Amino acid sequence: MLIRKSKLEDLERIADFNIQMAEETEGRILDRDIVLEGVKAVLENKSKGFYLIAEDNEKGKILTGQLMVTYEWSDWRNKVFWWIQSVYVDKKCRKQRIFSRLFETISKMASSQKNVSGLRLYVEKNNNSAKQVYEKLGMNEIPYEILEKTL
Repeated sequence: MLIRKSKLEDLERIADFNIQMAEETEGRILDRDIVLEGVKAVLENKSKGFYLIAEDNEKGKILTGQLMVTYEWSDWRNKVFWWIQSVYVDKKCRKQRIFSRLFETISKMASSQKNVSGLRLYVEKNNNSAKQVYEKLGMNEIPYEILEKTL
């Protein structure tokens, strides 16, 4: 298993994972063309964030999991938070600690940066299995709720 930053040639598979994740977790069907453009925007512009990929080299460099990191500036801390988003592990590859390895890698990467205050992510309120995994990895619930106004 190789954990690495994504490349432009990962575009299609990342988009497919994002589409699968949205349908599985929220029952939403995403427009593939829009998702491809959104993923491409991140892959081509590092200021938007980056994807971390889990790749199975024994089976021919098959992508098995991913997460995306985006940035939030904190004026209270004078540092950034890395937001973990677009988390997905291929259904055939679950229960193999793929997300744990991705998370451990991103934690080490963030810890090595002097300007990173911490890691954050959001999770569906009823996704108890994901919450348990996140808590085992040291993440804690904070006293904020996410609100949104769609434009």
